[in-house]
This record gives sequence, structure tokens and C-alpha cells, in this order.
Amino acid sequence: MNILCAYNANIDSIVHIDCEELSRMLGGNTDIQAKLENPPGSISSKSDFFAGLLLCMRDGTGAEWLIHDAEVFEWLRLTFFNDSLMRMGGNMGIMANVLSELGASKVVPNVASLSKLQASFFSHKAIFHPYNGKLYSSREIGNILPAGNNRPELIHFVFDFKKDDIVRFSGETISVPRENRFIATYDPLNFQLYIDEHFRDYSLKHAGEMDGAIVSGFHMLQEDGSGKYGYEERLDMALEQLQSWKQVRENLHIHVEFGHFSSGKIASYAFSILSSIVDRIGMNEDELAMLASINGMDPKPILAMDSVAIVEAAIRLCGDFGLCRMLVHTREFVVSVSCRKEDDPEMIIEAMNFGASCAAAFACSGKLSDRQTLLDIASEIPKSEFGKAESLRLVKHMDEDWKCSTACGQHMSYQVAIVPTRICVEPISTVGLGDTISAAIFLRELELNF
Repeated sequence: MNILCAYNANIDSIVHIDCEELSRMLGGNTDIQAKLENPPGSISSKSDFFAGLLLCMRDGTGAEWLIHDAEVFEWLRLTFFNDSLMRMGGNMGIMANVLSELGASKVVPNVASLSKLQASFFSHKAIFHPYNGKLYSSREIGNILPAGNNRPELIHFVFDFKKDDIVRFSGETISVPRENRFIATYDPLNFQLYIDEHFRDYSLKHAGEMDGAIVSGFHMLQEDGSGKYGYEERLDMALEQLQSWKQVRENLHIHVEFGHFSSGKIASYAFSILSSIVDRIGMNEDELAMLASINGMDPKPILAMDSVAIVEAAIRLCGDFGLCRMLVHTREFVVSVSCRKEDDPEMIIEAMNFGASCAAAFACSGKLSDRQTLLDIASEIPKSEFGKAESLRLVKHMDEDWKCSTACGQHMSYQVAIVPTRICVEPISTVGLGDTISAAIFLRELELNF
């Protein structure tokens, strides 16, 4: 499979929370307490950062908040960088590596700031970088780039926390209900949904040779705009690029990984315009809950991972905005809804089971391996009991039960399929699990369809 990947890649600096040190740093800061009650949703001060981290730890949820102040980013770098683990970051960067390691033939990514350091985090198996009309492997590109490349290294701080971690703040004790992560991001190029000129030219010229495209990064756009264009213009430029690929290859399968938006306004606009051109949009329950709330639906059952509520919200959003397919991945299960009557539900189930296995193996091992190694690891990881129960409950609410290998049927005129995930009890990292499962499902579906 030959696959285009856009738009966001960066370097993740992963910090495993030291709860005692965090408790000491928090002290009795009253600004943080106020912001816990009225979250800012972005970071312009140290107290904003601490509030976002504590909110995620308290609720066991994941979020990405954008940093609007360079001094706060510099403080984060000085405070946490030396003790962190660096690796590939950005939805697209992670998904490109997954595709490459799992056996794609050619993966061509858009990289906003391509440097020797950034290239070193890309897979060396099947990733090729366009430069001056040619493709270079991740090993080669560092020697091809001109000396004195002044583009900045794009580094995101990812704060991992685990179930039962304890933080003490302002006389209260916060106990983490489940593992997750909080991301603090300062990234002026990806904030603009930057399209590299070499990728733009190569992708249009060679779109006819591609089997699919997997796209993300829209969630990084900001309402006040960054640079010359605002978010609407940036989204429209990206949409024009996707349409240009479709004009060259009409059956190019495009999957969008939605991401956690800091602005409901941008999230709604992005979903509405992308739904008209792409083949499928993937997201987690947090992201679905945000869209559902904006469109008058109750987000609480979605956040509680109620499979029926998730399916009905996904179907309603698809119907209202003209999207045919949606994939929702949660910690406990993955669900697909589709308006395509010709879709083979067993094929979708196979692809979702494959993705769930790859993500679980990655969580337990902390690294991407070849396909068979991941599947061997996953075979020892139990399926989610909650996910299995929700699968059975969903079947009982469907209009038609098709008696599939797991659970599938018809509901509200849409084809629905659900599979439980596999739960790694002591994950090495939760970073990139959603991207891993989506990319693996995408690749397996391409293989099964061609």
C-alpha cells in the first residue's frame, strides 16, 4: 500500500509524572484552584499549565492544550526536558511510523520542520521524504538537507500519569482513576497547518500512484489565526489539497484523525467541511463528546463510554453533516458506523480487531514492532470485559442484529460494528494509542479492499 500522510509531525518529550515533586510545585496556588473551576483550555501562564494537568489527572481524561506564551514553553523546557524521553510526536508522524512498521510499501509524510533530529524519529522501513522532486529515506534525508537549516525543532511536552497516582494540592488529594496523558504544545508551524512545498508538489504529481491518505493536525488551528491566514483559510487550503488528490485518483481513500480541539468553533467548522470530501473521520470519546455537545446532544453518556450513546451520536453527526463513515476508539472498545451498504461488516471487524491488537501490544511493549511480533504480544493481552459487555448491550439496541463474529448490525439505517479492545494492565506509555489503532485499522482495510 502506498500512502500519503499529512499534516502534523513533531518531537514528543515524554515526562512520567513524579507525584511528590508535582505536589511540591503546586503548593497552595489559588490561581490554579480558580482555573480548575473555570478551565482556560489553553496555556498562557504556569498556573494554566498546572490546571490542565490536574484536570486530566483528576478525571482520568486526555487533552492537548496549546501554549500561547514562549516564556512558559521555555520554562517547561528547562524544568522537564532533561528527564524526558524523546520520540516521534504528532498524530500524523505517529501514524506514518505505524503504517511503515506494519508493512506499508511507501509512506510519504508532510513534515513542517524537517531536520536531522526530526528525521531520526521516523521509521526507516518504508517512509520516504520528498525533496526537490525526489524521494529520500529517513536515513538519507539528513545528508540531503542543506546546512544551516534554521527551521525550529517542534517539541511537545507529554505528561503521562497512571491509575492510582496521588497528587496533593490545597489540602485535597487527587487520585487518578485511569491512565492517560496531558499534552502542552508550543508549535507555531503546525498551528498554521503548514504544508511543506516539497510534499505539496510531490503529492499532487504522484497522487495517482497512491492507495490512501491519512490526515490530521486540524485540531492545532487557533481562532485568532497564526501568521498570514486564519483558521478558515488554512482549512480551506488543506481541503483544496485533498480535493486535488481526489481529482487525480477518485477512489483514493482518505481517513481524517480528528484530534482534541481547543476551540469548539474550529472543531465544528473543521468537521463540517471535511465531512464533504473525506471517506472517514476517526476520534476518541472525548472528541466525539465535544462535537455532540456543540450539536445539542448530552456528552455525559459518551464520556462514560456508553456504546449506544456513542453510536447514536456518531450516526446523527454523520447524517447532519454528510459524512458516510466514522470510527470511534475508546479505551474499552472500537466502534464503526457506515452508510455504505456495500461494506463487509466482517472485514471491518477484522480490521478493528487488528488495530486493537496492535495498539495493545504497543502499550505493553512501548515500541512499534513488525506485524507478527505485535500480534503475538497481543494474543497474551486479555480483551476488555467492559468492552465485551458494551458490545452485547449495543446489539440489544440495534434495529437488526446480523450475528457477526463479534457484534454488528443495522441501527438508524447505518451499518454498525463494535469490537472490544485489549487492555494492558501496566502500559509503558499511553501516548499515541489512538493514532496507532486508527492507522492499523486504516492499513488493514486498504489491504482487504485491494
